[in-house]
Amino acid sequence: MEARARPDPEALPPPGRITLGTQVYDALRDLLIAGELAPGERLSLRTVAERLGTSMMPAREAVSRLVADEALEVLPNRAVRVPVITLKKFRELTRVRIAVEGFAAAEAAQACGPGDLAAIRAHDAAFRSEVRADAPDLERAMRANRDLHFAVYAAAGLPSLVAIIEGLWLRIGPVLNLDMRSSPRRLAEGGAEAHHARLVAALATGDPEGARAALAADIAGSAAFIEATGRLAS
Repeated sequence: MEARARPDPEALPPPGRITLGTQVYDALRDLLIAGELAPGERLSLRTVAERLGTSMMPAREAVSRLVADEALEVLPNRAVRVPVITLKKFRELTRVRIAVEGFAAAEAAQACGPGDLAAIRAHDAAFRSEVRADAPDLERAMRANRDLHFAVYAAAGLPSLVAIIEGLWLRIGPVLNLDMRSSPRRLAEGGAEAHHARLVAALATGDPEGARAALAADIAGSAAFIEATGRLAS
């Protein structure tokens, strides 16, 4: 039996090197998680490449990885789009999010340090500023909401848990814009600001069950509104 040729170390990319395809993948993931791409929105490789300032090859690599993640789907005509989520799947993901993200909030309440709390409060303030603005920037509000949530999850000190939550948000993020982007009035009246305030207070006092309850109420309130729009597929 012939011995397998060993890979030439000099031909391999340096350790820690991030390829252009990975950078494009990360950028698209960020757009999906932040809710900046809507359910049913079609994407061409050319559009992706132009939007992210890259060539077609890294865009193709990134899209292929996101299709494997079930964050994008390929249609029969080879077009790529953000999946249209069904009501049944949305309810399933909402239940899982409440369980997993509620657990993360409870863990964060017990592990949150001064630096973590300062970052969470900064994101909370940025979100509140948009909620109370006469002409809120809805995209900025969505980003602040995302950043607040993930600062809480990071404070739990469980990187594998954050990775699981990122996978959930990859699939649910585009649907969240049905809530946040519906109207400035919805942003002000949706209850997220109050839920966030209770969450931050629970984290500050080390109250795990209070943090879990506030986080669950935030997810449930948003989900109820999204269902009420009637825009989820049956």
